[in-house]
Amino acid sequence: MIIQPMIRGNMCINAHPVGCAAAVRSQISSVQKWRAEQGKPKDSPKTVLVIGCSTGYGLASRIVAAFGFGATTIGVSFEKEGADTHPPKNGTPGWYNNMAFDREAKASGIESYTINGDAFSHDTRKKVIDIVKKTNKKIDLVIYSVASVVRVDPDSGKLYRSVFKPIGEALTGETIDAMTGKITPIGTDPATDEEIFNTIKVMGGEDWALWIDQLAKADVLSEGIKTVAYSYIGPSLSYAIYRDGTIGEAKKHLERTAKKMDAELQASLKGKAYISVNKGVVSRLSVSIPIIALYLSVLFKVMKKKGTHESCIEQMERLFAERLYTGDAVPTDNVGRIRIDDLEMDPMVQEEVKKRMATITQENFTQVGDLVGYRHDFLVTNGFDVEGVDYTADVASMESI
Repeated sequence: MIIQPMIRGNMCINAHPVGCAAAVRSQISSVQKWRAEQGKPKDSPKTVLVIGCSTGYGLASRIVAAFGFGATTIGVSFEKEGADTHPPKNGTPGWYNNMAFDREAKASGIESYTINGDAFSHDTRKKVIDIVKKTNKKIDLVIYSVASVVRVDPDSGKLYRSVFKPIGEALTGETIDAMTGKITPIGTDPATDEEIFNTIKVMGGEDWALWIDQLAKADVLSEGIKTVAYSYIGPSLSYAIYRDGTIGEAKKHLERTAKKMDAELQASLKGKAYISVNKGVVSRLSVSIPIIALYLSVLFKVMKKKGTHESCIEQMERLFAERLYTGDAVPTDNVGRIRIDDLEMDPMVQEEVKKRMATITQENFTQVGDLVGYRHDFLVTNGFDVEGVDYTADVASMESI
């Protein structure tokens, strides 16, 4: 069958298996080229667990760990499988990404294990522990990159759902249609106390702490263990959502968790826990949040002009090589966070973005912002608009790549 992107409500709801595999190979090639240019690393991880490994920064982290540093990787994500039924059922992009990663790792002689399961469950943690013990290894890096909007508490069985809302007052703004470039108004009511609590339960640090606690108790963490959870701060114009809204409250909880975990790991394993604040990128949620999609399109335009724009894979190359594995202490800001968003938050970049944001109209948007680049990133996350893929060709199977 021929697969074209299906856009519903400004979201792509299907995936192209061949395109997803090609996008993964492209990231691997980027890392291999980068490593060849960089030479042998001063320091490196040996066994890496990536919780939330199938897309975005989680996938990029796994690729850099494996193909940039030669690490054994264990990946955890919860994806829907494709099926060659009648009619065929499309798998999620992450399902095909994981399949592509494992195939490329095997071909390169790199050890990898992928668990398709709920990252919030005790059963999934047990599966990871069993793999580590069976291989007689110990984990020296744990990446926490879970982006789920729902979480079932593993003890109570209660389901919590997160929301991207402001606190205290409603928020209005604009967003863009990634395919047409049309600018439309968008808004959201303020969150209730229950919604704030639920968002913290899903996107705060509780589950990350459960992972580290259970891995430590099972004695599968190495001395000197590093663990990193990903976050975003962004510019002041997005603070109503990202710093002062529900997601901001969850991220503040994540930061408090990191400090507590850091003290515990230092005492028990001479380990460290970090928050890495990463650059803004296009995601499935960005189009539904007031201001964010417009901001990212303008940011991309400015950073590309300046020559500092980075994709997920380039961000993770810098995180590993210039922050986590330099052979020296990990550089952080004054509250202990790794700032790999430094190029985005460059004052000159932010000043130019601010000026452009103030002038945006429907008529000048393609000059002020990067619609083509934003649309490309929007489509690539689902395996479309990937260079070298023939999208007029039949896809043989929805079960494989």
